[in-house]
Amino acid sequence: MPNSRRIRVPYFSQWESAGLTSAVVAEGERALLGDPLWRRSGAASVGEYARWANNLCGMACLKMILGARGEDHPTLDLAKACTAYGGYVVNEAEASIRGLIYAPFVSFVEQRFGLRAEVKTGVATAALPSVLDDWDFFIASVNPGIRWPEREPPSKGGHLVLVTAATAETIRFNNPSGHAPATQADVELLPGVFDGFFANRGIAVSL
Repeated sequence: MPNSRRIRVPYFSQWESAGLTSAVVAEGERALLGDPLWRRSGAASVGEYARWANNLCGMACLKMILGARGEDHPTLDLAKACTAYGGYVVNEAEASIRGLIYAPFVSFVEQRFGLRAEVKTGVATAALPSVLDDWDFFIASVNPGIRWPEREPPSKGGHLVLVTAATAETIRFNNPSGHAPATQADVELLPGVFDGFFANRGIAVSL
């Protein structure tokens, strides 16, 4: 049985105030500038926090993984450390942030935290149970609209969620940008529904 099914996995949002998702979807960065908990992110200013927060789904997944072994790391501290490995590319002139880039992320978590990790592509949804037979977690690329599973997504990928368990009947995951408790921690979807959002790639990780 995979370790992730026996270990308590804490939930962390990619924004410090987990209830901000609907406002962020509606207002973008302006909503993040009003996050009263922004200092918890490790950002030097609320502006820095707001600039990064939309890119932190992967770091929120990592924070949850590290939290499963009792560690607590500010999300932006993780992002800055990952950037040093090439996991993010920051263009100050264009005020843009590109990432998460998978291969440098793997090097980062292996070298900095001693995790075992591997980029996986061409992963069918039906293969997720076997992936989690060998690994504790799978950081999956999905469409961010997975918070509304009843809606047809326009594309697959673009957001990362932490898959903690998978069977032929259900995929269980934590979504760093869920808009309500039922769409945040221990979300369960039928594999056929999950498949509509899943880009068939991600990063397998073990403690």
